Amino acid sequence: MTRLTIDGVYQHIRGVCFKNGPPGTVGAETEWLVVDAADPAAHVPAALPRALLDAAGPPPRGSKITYEPGGQLELSSAPFPGPARAHRELAADIAHARRALAEGGLVLAGHGVDPVRPPLFQADHPRYACMRGYFDAGGFTDAGMTMMCSTASVQVCLDIGADAADAGRRWRLAHALGPVLVAAFANSPRRAGRRTGFRSTRQATWTVLDPCRTLPVHTPGGPGGGGPDEEPAEAWTRYALDARVMVVRTASGGWAAGPGMTFREWLRTGEPGLAELEYHLSTLFPPVRPRGWLELRMIDALPDPYWPVPVAVAAALLDDPRASGRAEAATEPVAERWGEAARDGLADPALAGAARACFDAALEALPRMGAGDLAALVDEYARRYVERGRCPADDVPQAAPSRPARPARAPEAAAAGDPQETETLTWPR
Repeated sequence: MTRLTIDGVYQHIRGVCFKNGPPGTVGAETEWLVVDAADPAAHVPAALPRALLDAAGPPPRGSKITYEPGGQLELSSAPFPGPARAHRELAADIAHARRALAEGGLVLAGHGVDPVRPPLFQADHPRYACMRGYFDAGGFTDAGMTMMCSTASVQVCLDIGADAADAGRRWRLAHALGPVLVAAFANSPRRAGRRTGFRSTRQATWTVLDPCRTLPVHTPGGPGGGGPDEEPAEAWTRYALDARVMVVRTASGGWAAGPGMTFREWLRTGEPGLAELEYHLSTLFPPVRPRGWLELRMIDALPDPYWPVPVAVAAALLDDPRASGRAEAATEPVAERWGEAARDGLADPALAGAARACFDAALEALPRMGAGDLAALVDEYARRYVERGRCPADDVPQAAPSRPARPARAPEAAAAGDPQETETLTWPR
């Protein structure tokens, strides 16, 4: 086996993670909480939805079904030309999954974090047990369990760019747009029955989880190190090398928690090869992740009918040249407001102004992209939320209608408010 070097890591990332091509392809990954319609506070055994969906056969439009450690269901679409086609095909597969689950009295719920049930680890693959052990060893037990077992998102997948210059522009815009997408679609103000003080508890959880693998790649002073103007492949290489190794394959073919070193340090031992690099990259979770396409990971899961809205908005703002220019100008002042976005949503005036400008640009672009029907849905969402400085989290009543089961580890109560109804997450400064 040829020994992998730092230069080899960079060449792989530049050639695979940032493979150039004409933009226009759109995909989406929708994660859902699986809920018992008759008892929403009860945990659903992971084997039940698996059995129901296996019996129903594969989704008709080619989406891939996978499961998260807490039993969350993920439907990942194939890539399609444009947001309208991607929406149509994925919607058909989501409807297929809903029908299958209804046979067992189950429904799909769109929330960024489970608002009622405490985390329950149900994964059977040993790599997930190793991931859990890694978070425990790093002091991230609570956030790790929440992330693995209670979170759900809408992830938008878009092309890298036509050439290196276009890829750099799209990379920078995707990062600058991130706080606006967090704020506009924040939909997780509760966790296990308690208010957290954040409109997007999901984004707050990801950020405090393990900064070397969850902060944005170009965070000043963070793991990316080089700032927003650094060449994307260089920035991603630096980020990957300086992130700790989470899970490794053993000589016997099993899995073990990370060896307590960064990938850069592991390279010096001569042990990791290309397969180990590829797996390491899959364990990095920044809000924008390059995988041969740009994967936008910062958006809370949303219910019907609104889950297609972030897909349409992100595709319009990155793929339509006129909309991109307007989005670049609108997002430049708020490009680093990740914390405010998670905590305040569109109650933050700067983010609200940027969101209105971005939605206006997307609404103008979508008909040009052959997505007029999606434009109508985006306009409905904008009128209900964005134009009013609101997000779906603001629809959640202040008091829970009923008290769910207590989590095994009670979160710290906030200084203000009902201590039985509020907890605090600490945003890193």
